[in-house]
Amino acid sequence: MKTLLLFNYDWDAKGFARLAAAHEKPWEKQFASRGFDLFSFPSNANLVFFDLDRFVNKLAKQAKSAGWTAVSSQHEQFGTLAAAMLAEKMGWPGTPAAAVVACQHKLYARQVLQQVCPEANVEFQRMPAAYGEPVPDGLNYPFFVKPVKAAFSVLAKTVQSQDELHQFTRFGAYELWVIKRLVEPFERIAKKLLPQAGTAHSMILEEPANSETALQYSLDGVAFQGNIKPLGVVDSVMYPGTQSFMRFDYPSKLSVHIQNRALDVATRFLTAIGYSHGLFNMEFFYDTVTDKLTVIEFNPRMASQFADLYLRVDGVDLYAMALELAHGRDPWLLPRTVPTAQASTSAVYRVFDSAQPLLQQTIPAMPDDAQLFDLKKHFPDHLLLTFPKTGGSTARDFKWLGSYRYGILHLGGQSDTDLKSRLDQASQLLGWPAPLAESYPTATFHIQATQTDSTLLSNRRLTA
Repeated sequence: MKTLLLFNYDWDAKGFARLAAAHEKPWEKQFASRGFDLFSFPSNANLVFFDLDRFVNKLAKQAKSAGWTAVSSQHEQFGTLAAAMLAEKMGWPGTPAAAVVACQHKLYARQVLQQVCPEANVEFQRMPAAYGEPVPDGLNYPFFVKPVKAAFSVLAKTVQSQDELHQFTRFGAYELWVIKRLVEPFERIAKKLLPQAGTAHSMILEEPANSETALQYSLDGVAFQGNIKPLGVVDSVMYPGTQSFMRFDYPSKLSVHIQNRALDVATRFLTAIGYSHGLFNMEFFYDTVTDKLTVIEFNPRMASQFADLYLRVDGVDLYAMALELAHGRDPWLLPRTVPTAQASTSAVYRVFDSAQPLLQQTIPAMPDDAQLFDLKKHFPDHLLLTFPKTGGSTARDFKWLGSYRYGILHLGGQSDTDLKSRLDQASQLLGWPAPLAESYPTATFHIQATQTDSTLLSNRRLTA
């Protein structure tokens, strides 16, 4: 049996390659890969004419002769929906395509949440203006604004006034082209599967969380045969004074009681949209003062960046679980590996806009071969992703994300203290400032970050 992997890059390519290496058969005997790389040229030129229906129909015609018997994808923009559509067309196990659309259409997801879990929702509305149009009068600020269909969750920001919202939604011709080409393939499918949701070519305005008291978390879980079970909760640690992710730490420090509340919310929502099969991720806030839990969004896939954290601490391989789900097998029957750490982190290295006060930073250089050799020598368990960029791409990150993310480093430790010590030492080897809260002064920035940590049409390099 051969599994088809769609848009299999970065974390996912690493995860499935590790699975293949554990078996006797070579990778190409176990897996096939289709889809293009949105983060590199010329592969991403396929975006110009990409159509999900055409893509899926072509794969369906090839499936029998190619020997494919299942499909899997953790790719947010196109892969997850394409895999669901192909599974339905071929009669393979998979997530219902309409449920994927219901999660990814952020406005519709809010509407469903309001029906089944209003206590976990926020005030929201569609922005009453198309891309680039003047912002209407009469809106009550502040808002958290983001795309209805997130293009890698860029263009998400808290705005305090009509002028700020107007400036934030002014796009150049190239920016508008990229936004529309990323959303249009989804738009065509959503009109067929979920017409009541309305267009995805717009922004959504939401009540912002209290950044002083609301902390952010991610609940990961699995739906199998309609039963929804948790994998765990990951803590999101922000750069002081911002909503930009500094680290993702596992296991969570959130109380088990609140984690169970999050699971209850997820169960009600996923049941309502018919999400009966697949990995999922729910991002949420918990306000320690008001005791309010509010959903940020649902992702109909694993949070690929967190898979390595679960493997280190729990011995649970999310990629092996994804493979079992693709073939209709119970993922909870998989044996666990021996954990290698008691605590783990996905550390995010950033530079903020140098025009902001207190942040007159220069962009650190990418590590050279000698630095990478030393890193591997002293921290053989590390996983490193770097994001070298041109000046133009960096400037776009500052505008769309509020910062330039130049690297991500994964490490494990035997305690929180040990983990932070190892992170500090590894950062020194890279020549990068350690992403530890005590290393950065608290400041109030005019920028807010995206809700997930991917960037748009950029280069990257994965090393381990």
